[in-house]
Amino acid sequence: MKTTILINCPDQPGIICTVTGFIHSHGGNVIYLDQHVDKQADIFFMRVESDFEASTFSIASFKKEFENDLALPYKMKWSFNTDDMIPKMALFVSKYNHCLYDLLSRYKSGELKVEIPFIISNHSDLKDIADQFDIPFYHIPVTKETKAIAEDKQLILLKENQIDFIVLARYMQIVSSKIIDQYTNRIINIHHSFLPAFAGAKPYHAAFKRGVKIIGATSHYVTEALDAGPIIEQDVTTVSHSHAIKDFIAKGRDLEKIVLSRAVKLHIQRKTMVYNNKTVIFS
Repeated sequence: MKTTILINCPDQPGIICTVTGFIHSHGGNVIYLDQHVDKQADIFFMRVESDFEASTFSIASFKKEFENDLALPYKMKWSFNTDDMIPKMALFVSKYNHCLYDLLSRYKSGELKVEIPFIISNHSDLKDIADQFDIPFYHIPVTKETKAIAEDKQLILLKENQIDFIVLARYMQIVSSKIIDQYTNRIINIHHSFLPAFAGAKPYHAAFKRGVKIIGATSHYVTEALDAGPIIEQDVTTVSHSHAIKDFIAKGRDLEKIVLSRAVKLHIQRKTMVYNNKTVIFS
């Protein structure tokens, strides 16, 4: 049985030795370990993968002893997962289809080890894509007057299907605290990296007029501060005077697909840890 433990706590000598020793004493074999110390905050972060013999390993006993013997004395925040714990991912979309197609293709090919119980959209335009991949599609319109009711419907679906995290695959609505509070650091968004220099409805047109030389994409966890949550993944590509607006848009959409899929994969693999509105991304 393969397990993953994520830890953060005040830094002090001997944490790695203590954790790996504990794992060994419970019949585990450490197969991968990555750690980081934030010197300014004096915080220690670690991700450790281990193998245990499934027939003799008790998850409940291990977690109870880990909490009492390590977590409490070291003031650890920690999580424990096994490889057979497949997360459930809900997709929220609007009218743009590039990120949705990309994620569903990666899911279908087995690249993303998740379950996708449903897709939610405030428009019906992309239902045919959901049908192609045989995934339930829920059209929940959102207006200023119906936003609260719409989010109540979304929350019911999320809870009924025991969703672990949400991906906004170009969902062109602001998610309120009603949902964010229920899924803190579990809602992943994607947007271009012109913000705030070229905010508005047509950022690529504005960037083209300004003569920018690079464009980018950013994927982050959603917070109440719009597009200001902890960053998971970013990338850029170059552009020049020879590119037209349609080239900017095409390049931008390619980046959005790549950056979002990387961020989702990091989250699925439990390689992200949020602290002070930024992330530690383990290798």
